Amino acid sequence: MGITPATRDPRRRAISELLWGGAVAGKTADLAAAAAEQLIALVDELCQDGPAVLVVDELQWADSTTVAVWSRLARSARQRPLLLIGLLRPVPRRDDLRSLFRIVGPGERLRLRPLAEPAALELVTALAGGKPGVELERLAAGAAGNPLYLTELVDALTRSSCLEVDTAGNVELTGSATPDSLPEAIADRLDFLSEAARTVLRAAALLGDGFSVEDLVTVTNSSLAVLLPALDEARAAGVLVAAGDDLAFRHPLIRQALYDEMPTAVRVAWHQSAAWALAEASAPVERVARQLLPMVSTTDSRVPVPAWAVRWLLDVATPLIGQAPAVAVALLRRAVRDTPLGDAVTGALAGRLADAYYRDGNVAQAERIACRALDHVRDPDVLVDLHTTVALCRGLTGRSAESLAVLGEAVAQPGLEARHRARLLVLIARTHRDLGEFDNAARVATEALTELGAAEDRWATGWALHVLSMVAMTRGEWTEALPLFERAIPIARGDPALVDLTLLLRINQSITFGALDRSDDALAAAGRARELADRMGSLMRLTQVQSALGQLLLAAGRWDDALAEVDVLADERKDPSVVCCDHGVAAIIHFHRGETAAAQRHLDLAAPHAERIGDWVVESLVRARSLAFEHDGAPERALEVLTDVLTGEDAREELLADAVRLAVATGDRAAAEEIEARVREIAAASPVPHRRALGMYCRGLLDGDAAELLRAAEGYRAAGRPLSEATALEAAAVALAEAPDGDRGPARDAFTGAIEPYSGLDAHWDVARLRARFRPFGIRRGPTVKHRQVTQGWDSLTPTEVRIAALVVEGLSNPQIAGRLYLSPRTVGTHISHILTKLGVHSRIDIAREAARHQSTTD
Repeated sequence: MGITPATRDPRRRAISELLWGGAVAGKTADLAAAAAEQLIALVDELCQDGPAVLVVDELQWADSTTVAVWSRLARSARQRPLLLIGLLRPVPRRDDLRSLFRIVGPGERLRLRPLAEPAALELVTALAGGKPGVELERLAAGAAGNPLYLTELVDALTRSSCLEVDTAGNVELTGSATPDSLPEAIADRLDFLSEAARTVLRAAALLGDGFSVEDLVTVTNSSLAVLLPALDEARAAGVLVAAGDDLAFRHPLIRQALYDEMPTAVRVAWHQSAAWALAEASAPVERVARQLLPMVSTTDSRVPVPAWAVRWLLDVATPLIGQAPAVAVALLRRAVRDTPLGDAVTGALAGRLADAYYRDGNVAQAERIACRALDHVRDPDVLVDLHTTVALCRGLTGRSAESLAVLGEAVAQPGLEARHRARLLVLIARTHRDLGEFDNAARVATEALTELGAAEDRWATGWALHVLSMVAMTRGEWTEALPLFERAIPIARGDPALVDLTLLLRINQSITFGALDRSDDALAAAGRARELADRMGSLMRLTQVQSALGQLLLAAGRWDDALAEVDVLADERKDPSVVCCDHGVAAIIHFHRGETAAAQRHLDLAAPHAERIGDWVVESLVRARSLAFEHDGAPERALEVLTDVLTGEDAREELLADAVRLAVATGDRAAAEEIEARVREIAAASPVPHRRALGMYCRGLLDGDAAELLRAAEGYRAAGRPLSEATALEAAAVALAEAPDGDRGPARDAFTGAIEPYSGLDAHWDVARLRARFRPFGIRRGPTVKHRQVTQGWDSLTPTEVRIAALVVEGLSNPQIAGRLYLSPRTVGTHISHILTKLGVHSRIDIAREAARHQSTTD
C-alpha cells in the first residue's frame, strides 16, 4: 500500500513493521490481518482530523486482504470525510473485485477514455519541450490517445537522440521513426495479459492493425471457441476494439510492439504459413499477398518464393494487380528472379510483372520488361499479353504509332490460330483509335470479329466490341453505341479474365446513357460499375467510374455531389486523363460559383497531367480553360481554346455550344456559322432532348431568335440540364431586351427564369454577370441569391451534407447512408470529412451534438 519503514508516525511505523515481517505483542500472528486493522484505525484517526484521501493503484493485483480492507472502507466512506479511490484494469477478471461494484454505484465509477487529439498533442508538446512536427505528430497518433504510450514514445525518442528542436520551436524527428527500445517498453506493459492472450495477439499482429476473426481462425488453425477467451480478455483489457465486423488494435503501437518482439526469421516463416493457410481457405487475394510481402522485403534476399506461391501468383495475378499493383510488383519481381531461366513459367510471370508495373504507374519499366520478354517468349497467349502491355505503355506516352509496325509484323506471322490473330487485330484497332484514326479502328475491329468466324473467343469478341463502342462514343453516335454494350457486356460478364473489360463497358455504358438523357439508367450503370470495381479492388477502374459519376452529376446540376465524387481518391492513384477530367469538372463548378482561386488551383494541378497525354485533352478540362479566359475578360482567347480542339470527327457537344456562344459574342460570324453547321448535323432528326435543344440554341444564337432560344431552354429543362437551361434563357432574355419593340416584360420573364436555375446551382458568377448585363435595360428584379459566404458552422453545409448529417444522427453507417442516397461509401466518407471540418468537430457523436444544438437554436 505504499508504506515504507521510514516514517515518523507511530501507527504508520507499526503498520510498516507488520508488513515487513514484525511480531505482534511478541507472539506470531496473522501479520496481514493485523496490518489491515491498524490501517483501518489509521484512516479513522485521519478522518477525525479532517477530510482524507486514500488511493489504491493496480487494484486488479490486490491480495484478498487488501480487497477486504477496501470493501470495508468503501462501505463506510459515505459516513465519513473520506475520498476512496481504486484504480484497476478490466483484466484479470476476479469475482472478489466484481463484488466491489455492488458497493460502488454506477455514478461513482469512471472509465478512463483516450486523450482527445488536442490534449494528446499538448502532452507530447510538454514532454518533448516544443510543438511536435509533422512526423512526430504522425508517430504520436499511433498511441491513439494513451498517455502512457505517448510518454513511452517521447522517452524512447529522447533516449535515442531522435528529437531536435528547430529555430521555430518545433520538435522534429532526426533518427529512426520507431526507436528499438520503444516496442520493448510497450510490450513490457502488456504483462497483465495471460500468455494465451499474448500468443493470440502475436498472430493477430501478423494480419495488421485491423483483421477479421475469420482470418485469425485460419492462420492459427484454431476454432473460434478456442480463441474466444483470449479475444474477450484482450477486448476487456482495451487492447482490441471492434471495427465494424472485424477487430483492430486500439493502439497501433501495441500491434507494432507485439510484431517487433518476434525474431525476423520467425516472422517470415509465420507469414509464409499464414499466407498458405489463407490461400487454401480462398481468402481475398490481397490478404494472402500481404502475408507474402515480408518474405520479399526482408534483408535476406536468399529467402525464395515457395513453389506453391509462384503457382498461386500466376492464378491470381489479374485481380491482385487490379487491387494492389505495388504489392503485385514486389511479389512478381522476386518470383521472376527465383524462377529458373528458360522455365515455361518465366514468360508468363514476366508478362504479369510488366502489367503490374504499368498499373502501378511505372510505364517505362513495364515497357522494358515486356519488350525484353518478347524476345524469348513463344507461347501465343503470353505474346498477346506482352504486346498488349507494350501498346498500352506507348499509348500512354504518346507513342502509339510505334506499336502499329510491331503489331503488323506479329499478326502476319504464319501459323497463328484465328483467336490469336483476332486478338492482335484488336490491339491494332485500339492503337488506331488512340491515334484518332477512327475509320481504321472500326475497320480493323470489324475484321477481328470476322476473323473469329465461328470460333469462340470471349476476349477478342469483347474487346473488339469495346473498340467499336469507343469509336461510336467519340463520334457522338450514342444511339449506335448502346447496342454494342448490350452485346459486349453479356460476353465479358462472369469471366475473371475479363473483369477489367466488364468495368470499362459498364463505365462507358453509363456515360452513353447520360448522353442520351437517361439519367436514372446512367446512375444505375455507374453504380453497378462502382460496386464491381470495389468488390474486385480495381483501383484504376474505380477512379474512372468515380470520374464518370462526376461528369454525370455536373450535367445534372448536382454540383456538390460532383465535387465530392471527384475528390474521393488522390491524384497519384489516378490515370492522367482521369486527373484532368476530375480537375476540369471541379474547375468548371468553381468558376461558375465565382470561386476563381479554387478553380485556378484545379487547373494548375491538372497541367502536368495534361502534358503527359499530349494533344488529346478531356472535354471538362478544355471547358474549364476556356472559362478561365472568360473570367479574365478575354472571350477571343476563350473561343480559341475551344476551336483548337474541335477538329475531325470529335463531337464534344458542350464545347460546340460554348464555341457558338463565344463566336457570336466576339462578332466572329464565320466561325459561328461553321460550328453551327456541325451542330445542325448532330441535332438533325435526333430523338435525344438535349441534342435537339443544342440545335435550337445554336441556331437561336446565330439568328438572335428569342423564340428558338426559349424552345431550347425548354428542351434543356426536359433533359435535366439546368446550366444549359439557364444559359439558353439568358440568351433569350438578351434577344428580347434588344428587340426593337422595346417590350421589357418578356425579357424580364426570361431574365428571372435564367436566374432561378443559376441560383439553384449557386452559380454566383453567372448571376452577377447577368444582373450587370441587364442593368442598362432597367431590369433589376430577380430572386436574391444567397451566396454561401459562411465557411464554418452548420450554415456552411451543403444540402447533401445536411442530409448526410441527419442520417448520421439516426445512427446509420457509411454503407447504409450510401445505399439510402445512392452514393458510394467513399463519397459518403468524403462528405462526412467535410462536415467534420466545417463544424470543427472530431467524431460522428459530435455531429449529432451539433445537430441538436442547431435544432434548438432554430426552433
